[in-house]
Amino acid sequence: MILLASTFWIKTFELLLALSILIVFHEFGHYFFSRIFGVWVEKFYMFFNYKFSIVKWKPGKYLKWFSTGNEMGAMEGEANTEGEEENKASWRATEYGIGWIPLGGYCAISGMIDESMNVEAMKQPAKSYEFRSKPAWQRLLIMLGGVLFNLLLAMIIYAGIVYAVGEQFIKFTDATEGMEYCESAHKVGFENGDIPLAADGKPLEYMNAEDLQTMLTAHQVTVLRNHKDTVTIDIPKDFIFQANEDAKNGQTFMAYRLPVVISQTQPRMGGEKAGLQEGDRMVAVNGVATPSFTEFTTELEKNKDKNITLEYERDGKRFTAANVPIDGNGKLGILLTDPTKIYNTTVIHYNLFQSIPRGIEMGWTKMVNYVKQLKLIFTPEGAQSIGGFGTIGSIFPATWNWLDFWNITAFISVILAVMNVLPIPALDGGHVLFLLYEIITRRQPSVKFLERAQYVGMFLLIALLVFANGNDIYRFLFK
Repeated sequence: MILLASTFWIKTFELLLALSILIVFHEFGHYFFSRIFGVWVEKFYMFFNYKFSIVKWKPGKYLKWFSTGNEMGAMEGEANTEGEEENKASWRATEYGIGWIPLGGYCAISGMIDESMNVEAMKQPAKSYEFRSKPAWQRLLIMLGGVLFNLLLAMIIYAGIVYAVGEQFIKFTDATEGMEYCESAHKVGFENGDIPLAADGKPLEYMNAEDLQTMLTAHQVTVLRNHKDTVTIDIPKDFIFQANEDAKNGQTFMAYRLPVVISQTQPRMGGEKAGLQEGDRMVAVNGVATPSFTEFTTELEKNKDKNITLEYERDGKRFTAANVPIDGNGKLGILLTDPTKIYNTTVIHYNLFQSIPRGIEMGWTKMVNYVKQLKLIFTPEGAQSIGGFGTIGSIFPATWNWLDFWNITAFISVILAVMNVLPIPALDGGHVLFLLYEIITRRQPSVKFLERAQYVGMFLLIALLVFANGNDIYRFLFK
């Protein structure tokens, strides 16, 4: 129970930290272009400050801690007089703050219909420092600023990762024992030991997100079987959903086929009680040979809530441990040695100038692949796979790891960029859609239309939020 609680809080902290970084950077994109074009940013907030702010600061005027009132979009004691117009585009004209609801943030831009719904200000004559007074192309860049900065942030993070640690991977051709596949993969024709070669003619190099997604969404995958036969496997259109269902049940689509070599044992479980140590290699369960992870876990599954006889090798010698308990989930309580310590690995190091184009390439590839996946949302299986904060939080590691944290944060930044540009009112993409309409037709939508569109968009977003998090709750309670 204590372990589960600590895992929950670690993942929660990682999720909130990642979202805080990403949202602030997103809103800074809007702020950046607003400042360039002389548009007044009334407020710049991390988190929402409905009825209460942890801190709010206006340079040269006030610094307040734990203050009530002053909701988002409503300036405190500000008279927007013409005599102040020349100062509105200054950074000092903005109120900066931190709210108490850690689910987002905002950049309140003067003269714009947004989530603050400050429609009264829109009834006044337009001021030169307002969003609505600027040319359509400037307003378009302001609205795209958040999306561009999220994509830029992802590229910066990826560049930083490859500069700091490089890229280390096992080529499929170096994984001499091939790969292990999930149940759905076996049904479509994969066999344990198959070595992936190509997907729809595109060479597959190693197990990274791009190659995995390419395999899951391809029409055909070519593999090397038994180290001599080239086999082509037809992939069904809905295969990615089948693989996702296996993943929810703890079966990854594909993993390196490995001998079971222990990295560490978990407290109070069978592995620790048997005295297993780092480097021990499992060779048999109840006399049944287990040369790889698949055979090993299969035998453990047969012995849930039972005691087994375990045979293992240590320093070239063979040992036997009797009466080793297996829990109700068929687990021994061991962590496996990283495949990179078993197979030959390839490491690519980048200097500063090489890491930048690689980071750009990785960010762009992630975005393109995610866009390709979006079409799958509009299927019954895709709708069921949508998740909320629980799903996002679950992808973070249970123990703190900076490399994993930044990799996941970069990927979420790509997701935010893509989702925000969708043509839905209340999202940046909705504003972009109306601006494109204005540029093409030279007719600006009315304020009343924009107000109604904003309400419709907010309703759709709230409904989507409820649906996504409802899926999480349903899966937690019933699956």
